Formats: sequence, C-alpha cells, structure tokens
Amino acid sequence: MANAEHQDLPSDPYAESVDPSVSCSSCEAVCCRLTVVLMPEDRVPAHLVERTPQGYEQMARGEDGWCVAIDEKHMNCGIYETRPSACRRFAMGGPYCRAEREDYYEHGGKDIPFLRRC
Repeated sequence: MANAEHQDLPSDPYAESVDPSVSCSSCEAVCCRLTVVLMPEDRVPAHLVERTPQGYEQMARGEDGWCVAIDEKHMNCGIYETRPSACRRFAMGGPYCRAEREDYYEHGGKDIPFLRRC
C-alpha cells in the first residue's frame, strides 16, 4: 500500500539530471573560481567581500583566482552554513556544474590558471 502512495508523487526531473560521478572531493573546484555576486539577503563576513567598479558586492578571490572563503586545510567552504545564495543554488553534478566544468576545460580555464588544491 505504501508503494502505491509513492507512485502518485511526481518525480524530481532536476534530481534525475544530476551526474552522480561528479563529486566535490574529486573536482577541480571550478565553481570556486566563478564570480559570485552577492544578494542583499546574503550574510557574508565583510572581509570576504569586494566591491566591483560597477558597485556590486561579490565574493572576493585571491591572487590565484580562488574564492577567499575556501578553507585550504580542509578543502571546503569555510562559510558553508552562511554561503551566498548563488553558491546554495550551485548543485554538485547538476547541469550548471557540468556546463562550467566543460567550459573550463574547453577554453583553457579562462583567465584563471588551473592549480590543483587537493
């Protein structure tokens, strides 16, 4: 009977588009090189924020192009619980993740050099 109840629930088409072989523990952290524009509701510590010439606030990046919020000792986000909304929407192995990885490899990493961190 319980199985019949679950059959009526719609499946999550987004979940089906996630590639389970993509893992943050074995990724080159391409998402940590993207520009992350902050929204007014984001609560990021001020020392991790920079203002663009256009007046937007964004996550600061170090000289190597990586987000300054990365905890290099543990190779993860140092502000994970309060990470910006843009980061919260970036699903590991999801379509945007895979597209950014493909673009990174196809175009030689844009202007940010590849530095393997793990």
